[in-house]
Amino acid sequence: MVMNCDWSKPLKSGFLRPAQNAHKDRRFQDLVRTANQDRVSGGSQLAASWPRPPAYRYEILDLNSQVGNCIPLADIRMGTLVHDIEYHPGQGAKLARAAGTSAKIMKEPASQCLVRLPSGVEKLIDSRCRATIGIVSNPHHGARKLRKAGQSRWLGRRPIVRGVAMNPVDHPHGGGEGRTKGGRPSVSPWGKPTKAGFRAVVAVGKCRI
Repeated sequence: MVMNCDWSKPLKSGFLRPAQNAHKDRRFQDLVRTANQDRVSGGSQLAASWPRPPAYRYEILDLNSQVGNCIPLADIRMGTLVHDIEYHPGQGAKLARAAGTSAKIMKEPASQCLVRLPSGVEKLIDSRCRATIGIVSNPHHGARKLRKAGQSRWLGRRPIVRGVAMNPVDHPHGGGEGRTKGGRPSVSPWGKPTKAGFRAVVAVGKCRI
């Protein structure tokens, strides 16, 4: 059984973990009561009369160690591997969603949590944002080799042809004797510059998560 926390605010009193006071939390009392009723109805009368320890010791485990739980970053311990991280509270998963990826909680959560992303970049994210504990499945997805060129076409990838290998009617870099671009900087088939500096200047303020 996994848990999906849908409340937008983390727990109070110093960001206590739910596992530390699960038997006192009203959100878990209904779950414990339902588990006890199912256990009594499914067993014999003799088994129902046996003394049992509190149900929360078994049904309510540590939420930070239960893979698949979706809980706020404020309730996750330092060093835990997580995925499907929200960038803004209630926005939905935006980070660490690819196959085999995971992020790591690097700092004890406060108002903002320090998370190391799969790229190695460390970002401060609002502690109210939710994340799923564990690693995304299929870690060998990136190591898969395509057997033939047609398999790449099945995935919707079209061939990449260099502009200098085309004719002048097809690309600004086409034509000429030998491998020459005609003395102009690298451009797209429609004549726009494609160097990184030009792209960075044009895209300022537009690339937002």
